[in-house]
Amino acid sequence: MLQKNSAIARLDERRNEQVDRMLRDAVTHTIACSDDLDATLAFARQLGTATPSPGHGRTLQLWQTLASVAAVDLTVARIVEPHLDALAILREAREGALATPSSVWGVFAAESAGVELTAAETDDGWRLSGTKPWCSLAGRLSHALVTARLADGHRRLFAVDLTDEGIVVRPDAWAARGLTEVPSGPVDFDRVDARPVGAAGWYLSRAGFAWGGIGVAAIWWGGTLGIARTLDHSTRERRADQIALMQLGAVDVLIETGRLALAYAAAVVDATGIDAEQPERAGILALRTRSIVAGSAEQVIARAGHALGPAPLALNASHARRVADLQLYLRQHHAERDEAALGTALLESGLPTW
Repeated sequence: MLQKNSAIARLDERRNEQVDRMLRDAVTHTIACSDDLDATLAFARQLGTATPSPGHGRTLQLWQTLASVAAVDLTVARIVEPHLDALAILREAREGALATPSSVWGVFAAESAGVELTAAETDDGWRLSGTKPWCSLAGRLSHALVTARLADGHRRLFAVDLTDEGIVVRPDAWAARGLTEVPSGPVDFDRVDARPVGAAGWYLSRAGFAWGGIGVAAIWWGGTLGIARTLDHSTRERRADQIALMQLGAVDVLIETGRLALAYAAAVVDATGIDAEQPERAGILALRTRSIVAGSAEQVIARAGHALGPAPLALNASHARRVADLQLYLRQHHAERDEAALGTALLESGLPTW
């Protein structure tokens, strides 16, 4: 038994060394491709060949990678994450062959009042027509997974080639001061060829949808860590008073709260597995985890601002950019509306709350 345990310990040590090396490499590549969109897209393709999908035993490694990238550059993380999510979705749908080594993917699943993309089946296959909002980097990606409405009102996921001549990316729609290099405006579709991925309703009902949402939270946490490191560096550089020490201590608790929430969620995801029979549990886990991380991030932004004052926001380009990027990115969390959704899910699930 002792020999067996020793062998397992050595195996775990080698795995940990491999993960550490991969995370270091991710940071190195992120630094190298910052402010270079072509290099970032190439980095996304590279990560797609080496990064695990959630629910297969290495979910924490995936989220650690996303967080490590985000701690350096949120723009790079914002570009990389949808590609990795799309690959995971395609694998889950057993459509992994659609992703070639040269392709880089987005996921366009957001909806907006008064804007609609519809899908119709014709003799020649499926066609998408209408407008899809919030299509990040649609003009630079090769492919995307896109949700569209069917005639019966249900949503279905489709794979599309973004070079199709029926696709028009609306220019000059992105006015944001955060994530400025990731324009996410509307795209018009005119009878664009599309391939169904999963059955109607599958995209939203699967556990993997919730897990992808936690992956986004891992990026929020990584971006928050970058801000916390600025505060930590500043506190160590000067003689800190009690207020500065209080802010640093509070930020440490917030960072660790997010870290523990993500680590717990990763363990649950891997224990559940990709064929989760109760996707409502995954949804509750995602809403909880995202709320914990988003709330911690917003408090860290506020506390760092109080402790550091205006100077880094005005004079430190990387810090100012990180704050603006994270504030915009966090709005993918719907704040009180997501808390209400969590309360609704708890009551409707019939599962024990605590």
